Amino acid sequence: MVRPYLPLNAFRAFEASARHLSFTRAAIELNVTQAAVSHQVKGLEDQLGAVLFKRLPRGLMITAEGERLLPVLRDSFDRMADAVEHFRSGHVREILTVGAVGTFAVGWLLPRLAGFRERHPFVEVRLSTNNNRVDLAAEGLDFAIRFGTGAWHGTDAVRLFDAPLSALATPGIARNLKEPSDLLGMTLLRSYRRDEWTCWFEAAGLPRTPPPQDAIVFDTSLALVEAVLQGAGVGLAPPSMFSRLLSSGAIVQPFRTSVALGSYWLTRLQSRAVTPAMAAFAAWLEETVAGEGLA
Repeated sequence: MVRPYLPLNAFRAFEASARHLSFTRAAIELNVTQAAVSHQVKGLEDQLGAVLFKRLPRGLMITAEGERLLPVLRDSFDRMADAVEHFRSGHVREILTVGAVGTFAVGWLLPRLAGFRERHPFVEVRLSTNNNRVDLAAEGLDFAIRFGTGAWHGTDAVRLFDAPLSALATPGIARNLKEPSDLLGMTLLRSYRRDEWTCWFEAAGLPRTPPPQDAIVFDTSLALVEAVLQGAGVGLAPPSMFSRLLSSGAIVQPFRTSVALGSYWLTRLQSRAVTPAMAAFAAWLEETVAGEGLA
């Protein structure tokens, strides 16, 4: 396939002119004449078949077409500058893109990520969070860390560890919880799974009950536990992801009962070739999990 010619000088002239809203100031920055900048931008407009600026008596006004092009160019120029700087430093940085369930990212990964960066300083980790719904291909992710059963179509999944759910509450609310049955009169907080509390009550030795009708539903345990902190009710969440709040006494686990309804998994597309950065990250995760006795 023949790739279209990319007028890089014209792109740079447009980007500088858009920042300054002036051909003259852009010319000073680029160390060329004002006429050269104007000519480059006009040539780009002709090639694209779109007007990028409205020429005003005292400057420029960017058009809707220019607004659409500008962020793409800025991101591309930033990426090129980063790549050049990496080569100049004598090391080629490898970018690793990871998407993770927000609860896992905040409660487990971030406190330990410095260990990976110390061992692999030339891997640049780009971390995004989600509520367990992720499209590896569409989002361009190398890995996604998910919660579930490990069965996702078209992916390889490596189990990291279980994250059993337990009742969590503020100390004030917990004082009124003597037996698990006391929860039946409370406002209960849960995720999108309707059977979470039903399974927990059964594990606690209570007769199997239908899912609570007055439960408040959250799409992430982070928001759920924030609601717990604000006294909205008793939440069902993985204590291992909220160890700092438990250690500080901000929340407590009133009962030892827990129920495992899934695990955290490291997943990648089966069609995605494993890069050195991906191999390093997967090995570090496996070693860290094993070292903490979680596997």
